Amino acid sequence: MTGPDSTRWQPVILDEDVAADRDTLARLRGDPALEFLDHRDAQRAELGELRPPVGDGLLAEGSRWVYYPWRRTVVALLGPRAFHRLRLDRNRNLITAEEQHHLGRLSIGVAGLSVGHVIAHTLAAQGLCGELRLADFDVLELSNLNRVPSGVLDLGVNKAVAAARRIAELDPYLPITVFLDGVTNDTVDDFVAGTDVVVEECDSLDIKAVVREVARRHRVPVLMATSDRGLIDVERFDLEPQRPILHGLLGSVDAEELAGMSARDKIPHMLGHLDVPRASARAAASMVEVGRTLTTWPQLAADVILGATTIAEAVRRLGLGEPLPSGRTRVDVSGALDGLAEPPQPAERAAAAEPGRPQVPSGVLERIAEAANRAPSGGNSQPWHIETEPDSVTVRLRTEGRATIDVAHRGGAVAVGAAVFNARVAASAHQRLGPVSWHQDSQHPLAATVQLTPGTDPALAELYDAMWHRETNRNRGRPGALDADTVAALEAAASGQGARLQLITTDPEIGALIEILAATDRIRYLTPHLHREMISELRWPTDPEPDTGIDVGLLGLDESDLAVLEVLRRSDVMAHLARWDAGSALGEEVGERIRVSSGLGVVWVDGQALLDYARGGQGAEAVWVAAAARGLAVQPISPVFLHAHDERELRDVSAPYAAQLQELSDRFRRTIGVPEDAGLILLLRFAEAPPTAGRSRRRALAGQGR
Repeated sequence: MTGPDSTRWQPVILDEDVAADRDTLARLRGDPALEFLDHRDAQRAELGELRPPVGDGLLAEGSRWVYYPWRRTVVALLGPRAFHRLRLDRNRNLITAEEQHHLGRLSIGVAGLSVGHVIAHTLAAQGLCGELRLADFDVLELSNLNRVPSGVLDLGVNKAVAAARRIAELDPYLPITVFLDGVTNDTVDDFVAGTDVVVEECDSLDIKAVVREVARRHRVPVLMATSDRGLIDVERFDLEPQRPILHGLLGSVDAEELAGMSARDKIPHMLGHLDVPRASARAAASMVEVGRTLTTWPQLAADVILGATTIAEAVRRLGLGEPLPSGRTRVDVSGALDGLAEPPQPAERAAAAEPGRPQVPSGVLERIAEAANRAPSGGNSQPWHIETEPDSVTVRLRTEGRATIDVAHRGGAVAVGAAVFNARVAASAHQRLGPVSWHQDSQHPLAATVQLTPGTDPALAELYDAMWHRETNRNRGRPGALDADTVAALEAAASGQGARLQLITTDPEIGALIEILAATDRIRYLTPHLHREMISELRWPTDPEPDTGIDVGLLGLDESDLAVLEVLRRSDVMAHLARWDAGSALGEEVGERIRVSSGLGVVWVDGQALLDYARGGQGAEAVWVAAAARGLAVQPISPVFLHAHDERELRDVSAPYAAQLQELSDRFRRTIGVPEDAGLILLLRFAEAPPTAGRSRRRALAGQGR
């Protein structure tokens, strides 16, 4: 039982709950030459710390003792299910749990355990197989240790056995079959039959051909890594049972003919298979020296490891049914290093285009029109056409380029209302405030004309300076209580425009809204078209259209946040998170900002017609300007359900999450106490925060007037 055996590779797995295994353990414990190792407490503690938490079944699974005869060691380990869950945990999410389970059922044969040693170990380490078959007739020699990750204690051991032992020490539960005679005409059928993939790394061209002919007959794909400039071959005999072996590079020669050829006669076939024209210069030059100044074909450990990496990815794709056609390619590390270049430097946080006080046009008409143009809009999209006449300013709702969350142009109507409010403030300040008429035409579902006649509204005129300097301030700042005078002023600002303001300042309500808003932010990230539209709103320093969208320098992000944003802007990342039903962290940002706020204000109106939303837009801008006049930082928050009336409209916003969005919308209204038939206009965050570096830019008005 305890004597070393140069051909033994299988560990003995013992369960103390089984009587025969208890007897075996007792005998092993009586052998003073054996070492016992027990780190189960640490393994169980680590298992208990996994996220998400494992079930009680894994925590309660019985442990095992594993005897390694060639090591003269007995090791205590978690049971097989808990062992694999913990050992492979660091694969997630690069390989999902479902994918890992599927890959763990693959049977893979590896022929040739010099290069194949690293490949087999990598496949086992990554959990890409549920069974391994290892074939090699040769033993380890000292000259193999430049690339085979064994040691001098393994010299003289069969190469397949050495690999099997190393893998057994990594995962004793993985079944391994060793073909000590390698792959021969007599063993090749047993080696190939029933496998899902064969990795062929033999030296003999005859055996390469034999393995492929048999794999083709059994419809098993064959992979091969050649240790020169990352050469990789894929032959999908599972999909192409008539495909010529080795891509047809051997011509019409088959394995039987190769076996009868002399070494000299095989040279053209070997060189054709090795892709000599694209081989590295050192490898090609070495071909000339084999048998003269070189004993045999040279190989480097780094090239072997690279081949294992490529084979592992190919096996993953095969196992999961991902695209992997037949063919040949190179993963050329040396060539990649020839292309070294300086990486793009991190962009400086974009300074706002207009730091400090915005430029004020000189003419009264221009000032009023520009004031309208300074209004806020979703994503700074500026969904309006502003036209001027000597005695009027008209703001028309622009319908082209509407974002998905601007349901039925209601968000656009809110922006038009805000623009009209600003125009009225500027007109009052210049004693030119006349009546406002609302209308529509065939191209614009909503428009407002501010007549410029002698007149003013002192309350509006007082807001002129604050209106001109109103900004979106996303800096986190600090919370501070809203005093009674401020609350009254904000509520009066909304009601003065026919809107209502619901202030939320208590912890339970704030907590409930954070949960709702975090969930909606996650949905916005995970819905492909919403994510695409959201990212398209951002403007980086080199973007060609800085006059729309939101400058990243004004997002209130530090360098760490900006680095994270580089990840969040990637659609492929969001696609994976959506597929895994993950991404809970995507909503954390809004929660962090709300927690350091003085309160939240929801602007709403009675009614849900387009004109009601425009009226609400005037109210929202009035609240915003009043808050700015009192030194408060204001940030708008627009959950994606904000302007949708029902689940049918939410399906157009995000079909996969429509039901969830409807439930979140209902919870939102219940939390803030707003009637079901009210029009939600905007959610505003109030805080005490330092001023921003500037403001988002606007399109120039030139060319918009008549």
